[in-house]
Amino acid sequence: MSLAREGVAAPRTLMVWDPLVRLFHWTVVAGCVVNSFVFEDGKTVHRYVGYVVAGALAIRILWGFVGTAHARFTDFVPGPARLIAYLRAMLAGREPRHVGHNPAASVMILTLMALLAAVSVTGWMMTLDAYFGEEWLEDLHELIANAILGLAVIHVLAAIYESMRHRENLILAMITGRKRL
Repeated sequence: MSLAREGVAAPRTLMVWDPLVRLFHWTVVAGCVVNSFVFEDGKTVHRYVGYVVAGALAIRILWGFVGTAHARFTDFVPGPARLIAYLRAMLAGREPRHVGHNPAASVMILTLMALLAAVSVTGWMMTLDAYFGEEWLEDLHELIANAILGLAVIHVLAAIYESMRHRENLILAMITGRKRL
């Protein structure tokens, strides 16, 4: 029996995350997991997964300028004053719910994107004759990859916290693209 027939209104939702944003998100998740825990560093499949993630990042950056409303950087990149105000409200337990990314999540996303670019560049550099076998570059690549994993853990924990705080399943929203109004 449907909710409408029982006199209960179905929750109203809004499409927030378009298919390209969701595909980017889950491509990065899968790529980071398999390259960190499944495929051996330096092997062909590890490099190809890295190239796929780098390509997805390039498309996502372009989409940040021409994409749908909540995908655009102008929608979610906060200035310092907006970020500080949000963090103060969060520390006081009064942070507002955002349909798109909140300012703290926006900073996390931008940081992760910068680190993805850096790990992609250092990975590519290791394939060049000029840098082949350079231990400092391998160490830097690994350090950046580990930073991505650490921040990803914080990102997931924050999504769980926000989901509980605002009674909204943000992980499901990144699968369906929909959030409640």
